[in-house]
Amino acid sequence: MLRNGAAGGGGPAAGGAAVPRPVRVWCDGCYDMVHYGHSNQLRQARAMGDYLIVGVHTDDDITLTIDGKDTYEEVKTAGRYRECKRTQGVSTTDLVGRMLLMTKAHHSNIDEDLDYRKHTDNFGKGPKGHSPWTGVSQFLQTSQKIIQFASGKEPQPGDTIIYVAGAFDLFHIGHVDFLEKVHQLAEKPYIIAGLHFDQEVNRYKGKNYPIMNIHERTLSVLACRVRVCRYVSEVVIGAPYAVTADLLDHFRVTLVCHGMTEVVPDKDGSDPYEEPKRRSIFQLVDSGSNLTTDLIVQRIIKNRLEFEARNQKKEAKELAVLEAMKRLEDEKQ
Repeated sequence: MLRNGAAGGGGPAAGGAAVPRPVRVWCDGCYDMVHYGHSNQLRQARAMGDYLIVGVHTDDDITLTIDGKDTYEEVKTAGRYRECKRTQGVSTTDLVGRMLLMTKAHHSNIDEDLDYRKHTDNFGKGPKGHSPWTGVSQFLQTSQKIIQFASGKEPQPGDTIIYVAGAFDLFHIGHVDFLEKVHQLAEKPYIIAGLHFDQEVNRYKGKNYPIMNIHERTLSVLACRVRVCRYVSEVVIGAPYAVTADLLDHFRVTLVCHGMTEVVPDKDGSDPYEEPKRRSIFQLVDSGSNLTTDLIVQRIIKNRLEFEARNQKKEAKELAVLEAMKRLEDEKQ
């Protein structure tokens, strides 16, 4: 991540004083399956300056140049390099592993599966060692992580309180498009997103869904505030599957929205949206996007061998970077 130098390089103001130059920040990466770890990086980068530019490229490897130098050496030498603090417990590698292994060990309140841990090495560990960038780590939820993304904003008089619910698994552009359309339904929308518990999602989705557990999905949706103009104002963690009268009254909900995806009946066979339909406050919203979590998973499974080969190559490059960094440190001593 790069930033401009000192702010004293601007032109003179009307009174002769120098006008501070805006600090322009650059950060880049592959940003494959953007998750709350990426959002946290962008949040930190934005806080370092006045204007953030994000570069998206085809490979997020931390590599060396052809002559063996650090690709960021020039900006480091110029004193224009900064690093964001890594968000522990989340990586694209781990998420892909969950899609391919078909276990439920990542769900909350489920002990880790030895088979899951055994096979994560195929995605996060190369034959010569383990990279701290690609490797899989255990997710640990903290209140601070939630606070970093939470708005703390209460609904104001005149706000239209809109409730949406679902898994919001692998939070992607299809979800963003849906929330954007919902946001456009009112002049002053206050959107509350209800996230179902892992076991509930698994009941109506099956297989090893959800790919992300309830804690990870919570941060992903909260991070939506950073990425897409604050469409979501509040998140209900572990929302009931059926939208009940108590829920509607408690949050003073004006409108309940659902996308064009299938609505699976509740455990007793009832319609989970029966109450908002009875109150005539239910509305279907077409996001205009055909991207779904299922489609993302299908892409990963289809390209499994290619992904594994890419990841092994990526791991080797990262280990080479670590070795090069260690040699540089040794030479300085």
